[in-house]
Amino acid sequence: MGQLEDMAMFVRIVEAGSITKAAEQLDVAKSAVSRRLKDLESRLGNQLISRTTRQSNLTEAGEHYYRQANNILSEVDALNEQTSGAPTRIEGTLKMTAPLSFGLMHLNDVIDEYANQHPNLSFDLDFSDRHVDLIEEGFELAIRIRELQDSSYQAKRLALIRYALCASPEYLEKMGTPETLEDLKEHEFLQYGLSKTSNLQLTDAQGKKHNHTINAKIKATNGEFLVDLAVKNHGITFIPTFIAYQRLAKGELVPILEQYQLPTLNAYAVYPKNRFLSQRCRYLIDFIAERFGDNPYWDDF
Repeated sequence: MGQLEDMAMFVRIVEAGSITKAAEQLDVAKSAVSRRLKDLESRLGNQLISRTTRQSNLTEAGEHYYRQANNILSEVDALNEQTSGAPTRIEGTLKMTAPLSFGLMHLNDVIDEYANQHPNLSFDLDFSDRHVDLIEEGFELAIRIRELQDSSYQAKRLALIRYALCASPEYLEKMGTPETLEDLKEHEFLQYGLSKTSNLQLTDAQGKKHNHTINAKIKATNGEFLVDLAVKNHGITFIPTFIAYQRLAKGELVPILEQYQLPTLNAYAVYPKNRFLSQRCRYLIDFIAERFGDNPYWDDF
């Protein structure tokens, strides 16, 4: 086994958090990973990981080796890409996670086209709204729609996420169409998320921000469920357009209070800060960003 492979194996142990988890992610025996780590330490003449019965920690030498190994792996990959005379071969398994509704509604065509372009590539895709620890669970890449605060990750912006404040025409005909924020007090709300209270922030034409507290009739963690209930005349919902766009395009839902500007978020491709990022991930990130961008197709309703 070559030195670069040993470096990659060591990096995987560190980022997985243990030899056991690294072995699971690499789909090899724990004893094989442990033996290779011991051989690496023996060859270097230094202990990289301090192991006890309860926990493992990087030694000072291990921290230095981990940082430099990451840099070397990245440089080798870049060098190979720059000097290779043959077209880049994208292969291996790309393990990615994305929010449930976003993944089901908008990644199918992306993955279809990307897989057709790279027939030697396999995918492990996790579509769920749970918090996924990329390092702990061995994911290379995540798509996240939120404000990012964790400095242990790097991110590339993929798309602007706009919201709609909307209801069905039948509901508005029955209950009246709100013309002012004060009018919202007379209406039922369908809340995205289970927080006890939720504030709706709108910005008027003069740039002044207004906060309205939503008292929800129904709360749910799935946006498609809420959109369906809104179409069935159960109330007003504040929902990402990437979820509601088809119903808005058909007129089954209509925007309200359009004189106000609604908050926006961003969709990001997120990956561990110090991890070597494979070509398959880098190319897919660029592919998605080019597809979506600041004016994604789902806002053409």
